[in-house]
Amino acid sequence: MELILEQILNGLTLGGVYSLVALGLTLVYGIMHVPNFAHGAFYMVGAFAAFFLMSNWGLNYWVAMAGAGVVVAVIAVISERLVFHPLRHHEGLHHMIAAIGILLFLEASAQAMFGADFRRMQTPYAGIISMGGVTLPSQRLLIIVAAFALMLALHLFLRKTTTGATIIAMAQNRDGAALVGIDANRVAMMTFAISGVLAAVAAALYAPINLVYPAMGNLVITKAFVIIVLGGMGSVPGAILGGLIIGFAESFGAFYISTDYKDIIAFVLLVVVLSLRPQGLFTTGAR
Repeated sequence: MELILEQILNGLTLGGVYSLVALGLTLVYGIMHVPNFAHGAFYMVGAFAAFFLMSNWGLNYWVAMAGAGVVVAVIAVISERLVFHPLRHHEGLHHMIAAIGILLFLEASAQAMFGADFRRMQTPYAGIISMGGVTLPSQRLLIIVAAFALMLALHLFLRKTTTGATIIAMAQNRDGAALVGIDANRVAMMTFAISGVLAAVAAALYAPINLVYPAMGNLVITKAFVIIVLGGMGSVPGAILGGLIIGFAESFGAFYISTDYKDIIAFVLLVVVLSLRPQGLFTTGAR
């Protein structure tokens, strides 16, 4: 039972990180209908920004996380203005090719600035917590609490504020929202900024128990796309549920099967779910 509880906590840890990344991705898709492959690079930049602010400037962990969020939000907004906005009337592969271009540019920039070496970010929460015979590193517990607190904050923001209502309105009907006076450009920039903050926070939370390197966002963004397809393209609840499903599947799969197959499980689940329900688990949500 103790081992099962540990796997549940590990699943919540992974699911929290995946859900945060997938939420940013699904928000952008819901508003812009853009599959933003550069989102994995935003995640990577968030980890490097937090690492740099802590190691070079000596900032507090939480201050470094906030600083990383600001840095990635600015990069995301610049990407929207300079790359995605000029392509808003284009169809087909233009957005995907542009997003891959941003991804490669940011990865190359990170490698040029920091090198290709693997780095580990320090955290003030390096202790072990024991609860009812179950031991859990403090950082993992922090990830669970912070990730779900941020998801709740995002839900309240979207549902209880006027600004959040404009984002939902744009996701439901972009042309109709523009007709009633909603500034589409402002909402687009805000959505990219929020997605950047979510990616940066997820990276800063997960980096102390993972490694920081230029290509670290590639596998994460691949899984994030699996999650939003599982949950339903553009669905906020689907992104959260999909993230938890993948997190639990990887945790229990690594424990009961093998850690060698941990990363394959997400794609096996994708095939199974799409075979039974091609539209995903949720068909409505942010859209």
